[in-house]
Amino acid sequence: MNGRLSGKVALITGAASGLGAASARLFVNEGANVVIADVLEEQGGALAEEIGADALFVPCDVTDEASVNAAFEQAVAQFGKLDVVFANAGGGGIPAPIAQMDVNGWDTAMALMARGPMLCMKRALPHLRAAGGGAIVVTASIAGMRPGISHVAYSVAKAAVVHLVEQAAVEFGPDRIRVNAISPGIIPTPGVGGFFGVARDRVDAMLGAVSEIFADAQPLPRAGEPDDIARTALFLASDDAGWVTGQNFVVDGGMMAMGPASLDPTRADGILQRTAALAARYQS
Repeated sequence: MNGRLSGKVALITGAASGLGAASARLFVNEGANVVIADVLEEQGGALAEEIGADALFVPCDVTDEASVNAAFEQAVAQFGKLDVVFANAGGGGIPAPIAQMDVNGWDTAMALMARGPMLCMKRALPHLRAAGGGAIVVTASIAGMRPGISHVAYSVAKAAVVHLVEQAAVEFGPDRIRVNAISPGIIPTPGVGGFFGVARDRVDAMLGAVSEIFADAQPLPRAGEPDDIARTALFLASDDAGWVTGQNFVVDGGMMAMGPASLDPTRADGILQRTAALAARYQS
């Protein structure tokens, strides 16, 4: 522990599992009080109990403004202020091409992955102003940077996140509030199961095999890990990034440098095809 967030209060959405849970643990280890905000109440409560008195779980649906506002109010009521927001909640969206797009599925993806971060920014702003400044970090994706990495609803929503971050950085800068994005590569988390139709209670059993497949997707020969993203979020949340705002940090093991050929849907031996075949064995 280096205490890089000593004395700070952070709220993390989508923090009950995956990237958010890894970030919650790391932030507390670095001295922060952390609010775990998620719709997964059982998992979020268990994580807060595991971490101890420095963590608080609050139920939060980032698509609902009243729920987001309540989460921020609870955070400040519990810990007295707010310094950091990591808007990480997201999901797989609807896996369909434009020609077959269901409008309700499209709207659900946009609400979760584009409206959600906007609502977090809106509701966090007065609290961060009251603290004299702070940091907002948002989870985007390499899928929002180039076609062909994921399906259209997810990709477009994440592209919107990158532009939202740039806009917010300009608007919030005078209040000493920094806003940055992280674009992860493909990382084996519970969200992978949802993308491939595997029930949440069966996902953990397949993640080890998914990691082996994902190790082939980028120049660095290992799969990404939640801690890779958590460490980047820590940097952006800390005073070490005090003059960094409006940026999109790509953390992908080099995939974007070589192009996502390994994800080419026409390749029988591609990452998506191999993962889909694996997931089929775990679908109910």
